[in-house]
Amino acid sequence: MKYCVLAMVLAGFAGSSAAVAADPPRFSRFAYEGQAIERVEVGPDSYRNPILSGYYPDPSVTRVGDDYYLVLSSFAHFPGLPIFTSKDLVNWTQIGNAIDRTEQLDFTGMRTSQAVFAPDISYHDGTFYIVNTCVECKGNFVITAKDPAGPWSNPIWLPFEGIDPSIYWEGDRAYIVNNRAPAEPPRYSGHRAIWIQEYDWRSGKMIGESTQLVNGGVDISKKPVWIEGPHIFLKDGWYYLTAAEGGTSVNHSQVVLRSRKLRGPFVPYAGNPILTQRDLDPARTNPITSAGHAKLVQTQKGDWWATFLAVRPYEGDYYNIGRETFLLPVTWKDGWPVILPKGQPIPFTAPAPKLPRQQPPKLPTSGDFAYVDEFDGQTLAMQWVGVRTPKSPVYRLDGGDLLLERGAPMGDLQRTPAFVGRRQQHHRATMSTTVRFAPGQDGERAGLAAMQSDLSYLFFGITRIDGRRVVALYSREGGQERLVASAPLESDAPLTLTIRADRGKMAFDYSGAGGKQTLIQDFDVKFLSTKVATGFVGTIVGPYAWFR
Repeated sequence: MKYCVLAMVLAGFAGSSAAVAADPPRFSRFAYEGQAIERVEVGPDSYRNPILSGYYPDPSVTRVGDDYYLVLSSFAHFPGLPIFTSKDLVNWTQIGNAIDRTEQLDFTGMRTSQAVFAPDISYHDGTFYIVNTCVECKGNFVITAKDPAGPWSNPIWLPFEGIDPSIYWEGDRAYIVNNRAPAEPPRYSGHRAIWIQEYDWRSGKMIGESTQLVNGGVDISKKPVWIEGPHIFLKDGWYYLTAAEGGTSVNHSQVVLRSRKLRGPFVPYAGNPILTQRDLDPARTNPITSAGHAKLVQTQKGDWWATFLAVRPYEGDYYNIGRETFLLPVTWKDGWPVILPKGQPIPFTAPAPKLPRQQPPKLPTSGDFAYVDEFDGQTLAMQWVGVRTPKSPVYRLDGGDLLLERGAPMGDLQRTPAFVGRRQQHHRATMSTTVRFAPGQDGERAGLAAMQSDLSYLFFGITRIDGRRVVALYSREGGQERLVASAPLESDAPLTLTIRADRGKMAFDYSGAGGKQTLIQDFDVKFLSTKVATGFVGTIVGPYAWFR
C-alpha cells in the first residue's frame, strides 16, 4: 500500500511520464440484467427454451433416481465442465465444476476453443463418471466422483484417438463409444467413424478389440461429415446409437441407428435426421438454428426427453452468446425415437415433463433475469470463469471487493490474464461494475472485458495514455488491438462502468465524480460472434486488469 498515494497523485498529472507501481484494482459488485429478444408467454404447465441460456453447449444428461444431472463443455475456460442438477428437467441449478483444481488439467498454450470438448456424464455402482476429450492435451480421459458436486478425480488417460467419448453401461460392464478415424483412408474432408471398445472401470483401462460401428454417417455415399457425439442405449431388445452429423453450424443434425447386437451391424432410421433445423427458411422470425448433439434420457415415469444444443442468431448466422442447451420430448414411431419431425421449428415453449415441478432456482438460467454479485463471500461463485489454468491465483476477495492480481495481457497464450468473467446469456444485456484503480504507467488498465477469444475481445475501463488517466475502449478483431475512443478523467474517484448490449451493438457508459456519460454507443460488436471469431465458445464479460 506504500505506493498507493504516490500512484494516485502522479496519475492525476496530465503529461506525467513517471513510472510507479500500481496497487491492485478493486472491483465492487458486478450486476447483470438480460432480456431475450423473442417475447414468449409461458403457461403454468409449460417450460421455456432454451433451458440454459448462453454459452452452455454439448449437454449430456443422466438420471439417478429422481435427480437429473447435466454436464457441459467449457473448452479452455477454468474452472471447467459445469455440473447442473434438476428434478424436473426444466429448472437447473449449478452445483459445481468438474475441473476446478490446477492439478487436473493444464490449459497453458491453448486457445479458448481448445481443451475440454463434449463431456458425457453417467452413473454406476455409487460413482459418477465423466468421460471427455482434452484437445491439445493428452486426448481422452475419465474422471470420477462420489458426489456430482465434487471433488472429481484427476484424469485417467485413455489410449485411443478421437473425440466425444461416452460410456454405455450394461450390467457391470462398461463400453466407450466415440468418434475416431475410419478404418480406411478418409474419402473426403470430415469423414469420420464411430467406434466401440470395452472399458474396465475397475482398473481404468481399455480392454478387448475396437469395433467400427458407423463409417462416415447415415449414408456414406452422400459424404456426411463429422459423425460425432455418439450415445448408446438399450430399449426393447434394440441397441440405439444416436449421434450428431453435419458439423456444429447450420447443417447440424441428430441421427439414430439401431442393432440387435451391441457391436452391430447398425441400421439407420429411414426418417433421419430425428432433429435438425437446416431445412427451414433462414429468414424466419426469431430462428433457432444449428440444432444437434443430443442425448436422450428416460424419466422415472417412463417418458423420454432429449437435451441438445442449438443457437439463437440475432441476424443471419450472427450470435455472440454461444451455443445453448434446449429440451424437447422424444416420441417413438415404429420403434424409432424422434425428437422433432422434419420441417418443424424448435418451439420456444412446450408442455413440461410430467415430473414434480421445482421452484425456479435463485439464479435463473432461462428467460429474462438479473443478478448482482457483491463479492462478499470467501471465494467467487462457481459461475465465474477465467481463461486457461492459472499457475497462481489471479484474484482475491477482500472486504466485499474483488482484487485482481498481476497477470498476463489478454492474448498471451502461455500465461493467464487477470480476468474473471461470466457468460453473456442474452443478446440484450446490461453489465456493470465499479472499479478503483490508479494506473502507474501508460498502458496499465482495469475495467470490464468482453472476451470471445484471445483474438476477439474488447476492454472498457480505466487506463493511462500519455501520462493521463482516462476511460477508454479498446477492441481487438483478429489483428492488433486498437483504441476506439477515450475521454479524460479529472478525478481519481471510483468509476462505474456499464456495457449495454443489444444484439450486434454495444454502448459504453461511465459514471463517477463527473456524473454519468456515454463514451460511445452503437459500437459494432459482430466480431464477438462465432461467425466472425470462429470457435465454439460464447462471450464472457467481467473484470480484467493488466498492470506492472
